[in-house]
Amino acid sequence: MAEWWRERQGGHPCEASHRPHLESTIGWLERAQDATPDRGFARGYGLAWSRWFRRQGWQPSYPETTGYIIPTFYQAAHHLSRPDLAERATAAAQWEIEVQLPSGAVPGGVIGEPVAPAVFNTGQVIFGWLAAHAVTGRTEFADAARRAGRYLVDMLEADGHWRTGNSLYARPDTTLYNARVAWALAEAGRALDEPSFVDAAARNLRAVAALQHANGWLPHCCLNDPERPLLHTLAYATRGLLEGGRVLEDDRLVDSARRIAEALAERVRPDGWMAGRFDANWSAAVRWSCLTGQAQMANNWIRFSLITGETHWLEPLPSVLRFLKGTQNRTSQNPALCGGIKGSYPIDGDYGRFELLNWAAKFFADALIRHERVLSGAAGDPAGGGHLA
Repeated sequence: MAEWWRERQGGHPCEASHRPHLESTIGWLERAQDATPDRGFARGYGLAWSRWFRRQGWQPSYPETTGYIIPTFYQAAHHLSRPDLAERATAAAQWEIEVQLPSGAVPGGVIGEPVAPAVFNTGQVIFGWLAAHAVTGRTEFADAARRAGRYLVDMLEADGHWRTGNSLYARPDTTLYNARVAWALAEAGRALDEPSFVDAAARNLRAVAALQHANGWLPHCCLNDPERPLLHTLAYATRGLLEGGRVLEDDRLVDSARRIAEALAERVRPDGWMAGRFDANWSAAVRWSCLTGQAQMANNWIRFSLITGETHWLEPLPSVLRFLKGTQNRTSQNPALCGGIKGSYPIDGDYGRFELLNWAAKFFADALIRHERVLSGAAGDPAGGGHLA
């Protein structure tokens, strides 16, 4: 495969400026939305034939990740002065209402798979509805977020964990990354004046933090391998604890996130590479990188800097973003490859093997926007639900 060979020849050109990479990423996400028959974003693009999807090429719309791409497109519309991106975001938010289940939940998996409610997916779409409501003022988005929040409150168990209603593709006993759901619920509670949402979010986040090890390690935090969790799911949990702690004004939750983020910052190689999985001693557990997780951690470190005012969080950014930019093919004649972000590096790594993933592109775009603003001296995230991205 040409992309596999290119990686072994040193990767792709990396521009000093973020802007060419950002514009290319947004262009790929636009094509991912246009590739579907609805207004959702295609889950990704398979460069090889997939046994799961029984085809190569663009995949069906993915409600979960479409949900949190919505605030990315709103902030990109503002950052790039492209109002058409806001129109795309609003259309996607309206589509999410159409696929919402009567219970208020959002289904797991992609369109066309068996319909089953999923706690994590529901939380991620709340971010999109909150951003759409903030930008447009349309009450149907607030109503959808409220229905989703009530579902999440109903599903939360007495000890603060979500064990039922999780995705069919996740182990129900290893979902501490649902901290990111609690963050969404906390944001919804504040925005929609729903105190029960805030209370439920606090119960979950405090239950997650109570299981943290002294070295910052967070157990039970992976879709399928809790002994060697993905950087992706560790990053989800970190962001949930950080932002949930911010919304709840709970410094203990922020400190829990800090311990994870510091441990991972210490594991960045000089060339920006990070392992795709880690063990309980924070040792690299695989030889491939999870590009989604690296982009997420770039966002997490920037958010730590903005929330705490501590500039040392920005130190890993140049090398990590340079590494990520070097994995992006911006010259391919294949529009479905050009500008996208792969699941793993090398491309045959075990996460998103031979795929470009819409959530990898989303988090990469978020990180580039945020870092451009840091470099320009801008304060805070851009308008349009940027803090929800």
